[in-house]
Amino acid sequence: MKYVLVTGGVVSGLGKGVTASSIGLILKACGLRVTSIKIDPYLNTDAGTMSPFEHGEVFVLDDGGEVDLDLGNYERFLDIKLTRDNNITTGKIYQSVLEKERRGDYLGKTVQVVPHITDAIQEWIERAAAIPVDGKDGPADVCVIELGGTIGDIESMPFIEGLGQFSYRVGAGNFCLVHVSLVPVLNVVGEQKTKPTQHSVRGLRSLGLMPNILACRSTTALEENVKEKLSRFCHVPFENIITLYDVSNIWHVPLLLRDQKAHEAILKVLDLKSVACEPVLAEWTSRADLCDMLHEPVRIAMVGKYTGLSDSYLSVLKALLHASVACRRKLCIDWVPASDLEIATAQENPDAYRSAWSLLKGADGILVPGGFGDRGVEGKIFAAKYARENRKPYLGICLGMQTAVIEFARSVLGMEDANSTEFNAHTRNPCVIFMPEGSKTHMGGTMRLGSRRTYFQVMDCKSAKLYGNRSFVDERHRHRYEVNPDMVPQLEAAGLSFTGKDETGRRMEIIELPNHPYFVGVQFHPEFKSRPGKPSAVFLGLIAASCGQLEALLKKGTVKSCVLSNGTSPIKPQLNGNANKLANGPLVGIYYNGNGLHV
Repeated sequence: MKYVLVTGGVVSGLGKGVTASSIGLILKACGLRVTSIKIDPYLNTDAGTMSPFEHGEVFVLDDGGEVDLDLGNYERFLDIKLTRDNNITTGKIYQSVLEKERRGDYLGKTVQVVPHITDAIQEWIERAAAIPVDGKDGPADVCVIELGGTIGDIESMPFIEGLGQFSYRVGAGNFCLVHVSLVPVLNVVGEQKTKPTQHSVRGLRSLGLMPNILACRSTTALEENVKEKLSRFCHVPFENIITLYDVSNIWHVPLLLRDQKAHEAILKVLDLKSVACEPVLAEWTSRADLCDMLHEPVRIAMVGKYTGLSDSYLSVLKALLHASVACRRKLCIDWVPASDLEIATAQENPDAYRSAWSLLKGADGILVPGGFGDRGVEGKIFAAKYARENRKPYLGICLGMQTAVIEFARSVLGMEDANSTEFNAHTRNPCVIFMPEGSKTHMGGTMRLGSRRTYFQVMDCKSAKLYGNRSFVDERHRHRYEVNPDMVPQLEAAGLSFTGKDETGRRMEIIELPNHPYFVGVQFHPEFKSRPGKPSAVFLGLIAASCGQLEALLKKGTVKSCVLSNGTSPIKPQLNGNANKLANGPLVGIYYNGNGLHV
């Protein structure tokens, strides 16, 4: 097994996750099997109990692991399925060591950070790296490890020490360290400054780790003299200093690495040049270029609780992007704070109220994502009501589906106090109830989590057609409350169709309004399995409906990629005068030529 460690210096938020994902992608494009590990130095056991405002979204894996959002980047870039063990936290490491101590595994020895914690870190890395994540048997060739935080953070010290020991133990030729650092440009002098990176590398070396490659974040490409200076002071070969300058979309980052031959530097350090080929990234390049060329917009109103931080909905945004690119539209997100749609806001802040409703009414489609707690719930209900009554394309995810059911019960069935017991424990019409296996006292890991199977009850419905007329689908879940099965007959009699249920028939997974252009709610989180070139079915349906392409899409009966054996698309997309620019590239997905979708 070969290991690539990605660390960060100077400041947080430099894009280590995207860099690690891009390194994994380019190595995979060289013909190697790749897996990924994210190390988070915080004391939490996992990300499950953390506020989206604190740490962005909680990404959910097939096995129910609630993990850092960077694992979502790994899965999307590499098209793999990771496990909960691929996310290491300080909490997990200390918990495992303390459990061993209580069992007496250390035979009376004093348990210390060195060697017990550092040994546990190394053992966990080796164990997680050996887990197959690409659907094939046996371990991967390369494991890309991202160390969260910044070099010098006190909480990451045990991991730094453990990784230093690990690099020595696996030996030269099996360990490559890529250090991501900042090269700022001061507006006053307009000069790229290397001193922050010099100090960061000095700190890294003082802790026992020597960088093989420097990935320098900057607004523009590094000047030659700047690279020479960094090479001289940081003891890194000139050709191993890579510029990660600002690009129009993150799909260009792997291409930056390729163009600067970062893969050759990594393969040389890992002694893999003899077994790897030149990176094959034609399809990825076409998609990145296509995304930049799209100009005709599709506007989606995102009605959420955590709109102040876009990372709170990172996977939702990526799923929308995948679908919009497939439909040849430029995605425009209108952020609508759910609470701003409520009557109370009209009295307290009329301007915010008018602005929120203006954005909602002006959008081509409406998406209501998941969330917890009662803040903004009435606003989400208003959004569902507006979409239903005005035949506006609507997708509700998790809580977004539940609020759509509550709104339907209130408006169509006349149950004015219909609600979820999460928000009103004493409602006479509980449309949404607490799941029997859940826990109201312990928050972490007690929800319905991970991949669960949904069976279609009706095949002649939009969701089943979007999923390719399959009898069932496997999607990831993260919820404590669900639609009350005892109320389903009344809701169905009034026209709300429950088109997807679990194997027992008691858990409602998908709702639809048959006579609506597109009104779909799902209890699961389809955004977690969306991939570039393979958009989530229900997100694709929302975008297609929002730009008038759904009917053409559904007539095909199934949604598949269309690529000829030579890797080219049989249809030339008409893209504002750039019709032939990508005509010879290996385009995938749904192709639009001005007259409708072609699959």
